[in-house]
Amino acid sequence: MTAASVLICDDQELIRVGLRMVVDSQPDLTVVGEAADGEAAVAKAVALRPDLVLMDVRMPRLDGVAATERVCAELPGTRVLVITTFDLDEYAYAALRAGASGFLVKDAPADEMLVAMRGVLRGDAMVAPSVTRRLLDRYVTGVAAPIADPRLDALTDREREVLGLLARGLSNAEIAGKLFLGETTVKTHVARVLAKLHIRDRVHAVVVAYETGLVRPGG
Repeated sequence: MTAASVLICDDQELIRVGLRMVVDSQPDLTVVGEAADGEAAVAKAVALRPDLVLMDVRMPRLDGVAATERVCAELPGTRVLVITTFDLDEYAYAALRAGASGFLVKDAPADEMLVAMRGVLRGDAMVAPSVTRRLLDRYVTGVAAPIADPRLDALTDREREVLGLLARGLSNAEIAGKLFLGETTVKTHVARVLAKLHIRDRVHAVVVAYETGLVRPGG
């Protein structure tokens, strides 16, 4: 089995060393490079084309949000997992909007970091529903009511229902129970929602649901 390649981007050397130790301790993961600022992060990502980028949000020259946006635009096959100091860092929500597939907290235990890394590599969005709701409640609340978004026009009524429940943090099994559907059917609906909205994963589906007004913060 080929190990997944990981690029570590953080301006603190101690953090990079710690993350390298965690990653290189696993047979299915390998560090292929490091970067200490956002510009270097983008350049190395383009040169190395890693499977996963661990991206600090606060870095010199170019912040992690802008770097994430550039990496996701240039390398659609590369996943970005944002590293934050606090689980309600305002940069975390911006990074999700920029294309990141989730975030981990710097002081998280090694086993939690590995779960997040492997989840993102599988294509999952590694942000717990409760954290997603807190991020959205904090950073979307107070935004003026959006104009009807044409992105939702592509969805069927059932797909809108599924998106609305997904945005409230329900799992596929819970959505299936709410709508009296099979879990496989729900998975199909979720896949169609992602395809029609041209988004990568469930986290970005949640962001779209809030931005378009389909779901309201605190609702």
